[in-house]
Amino acid sequence: MKITSLRQQQQKPKGYYTIKDNLIIDYKNTDLLRRYVSSFGRIVSRKRSGLSAQQQRRMSKAIKRARLMGLLPFVHKD
Repeated sequence: MKITSLRQQQQKPKGYYTIKDNLIIDYKNTDLLRRYVSSFGRIVSRKRSGLSAQQQRRMSKAIKRARLMGLLPFVHKD
């Protein structure tokens, strides 16, 4: 019987939020940015999005710029 640690068992699968290394994160690409904004209008955390630290910083800056330019809403209305 193989013994595995708890950390190995809880590895999250690569999924919807993973991003390719060659993809440019830009505030004008609103389709990409909407994937990283929750239904409440909050920026999705790095733990949930699966981005690296550098990619998460770029993503959050791009989302904030798009909000200031009026391309993305600050709050989602129901």
